[in-house]
Amino acid sequence: MSMRLDLLRHGETELGGGFRGRLDDALTAAGWAQMQAATDRPGDWQALVSSPLRRCAAFAERLARQRDLPLSLEADFRELDFGEWEGLSAATLMESDSDALARFWADPYAFTPPGGEPLAAFEARVFAALGRLYAAHAGRHLLLVTHGGVMRLLGAVARGLPRQQLLQVSVAHGELLALRIEAHAGGWNIQPAEPDAASASR
Repeated sequence: MSMRLDLLRHGETELGGGFRGRLDDALTAAGWAQMQAATDRPGDWQALVSSPLRRCAAFAERLARQRDLPLSLEADFRELDFGEWEGLSAATLMESDSDALARFWADPYAFTPPGGEPLAAFEARVFAALGRLYAAHAGRHLLLVTHGGVMRLLGAVARGLPRQQLLQVSVAHGELLALRIEAHAGGWNIQPAEPDAASASR
């Protein structure tokens, strides 16, 4: 049995770009608008799930009220923790630690930012959360409000990319990613899903 999972990345945040994992800044007005535009259509979601960080959860709580849908917060769908790189931009790191940044971009599984979360650990917790979600909601259609890292990880799997290439998956603020997920031989079969007709016409 498959589960339809639409993933929505949070919008623009008050403190701007750079590496934002555990940092918990709020959405800007533009960020709210980005997420509203992505979900401003008829939809058949049966439940909402969100990262607990407020750039995701604040919007998810409002959308749940608007759609009269149940909402659960799942901590393991939070962003990768970038350790000492939290709050820094790639441009800053290019000046201060370009070799480390290059190693991270080339293979984030082989290089962890200082004090950060290993990508293998991040992957394990995301897939553990996915397993819990599937156990509770197989056969249903859900919206998950989450972060770029989670969407890159699952998007890379759906596209059949080597896991080292997940940073090549581009995910904009307020972007929706539609997936179909099935448990398969002790693992997961994750495929891109056909977008709803309403969203395809946007």
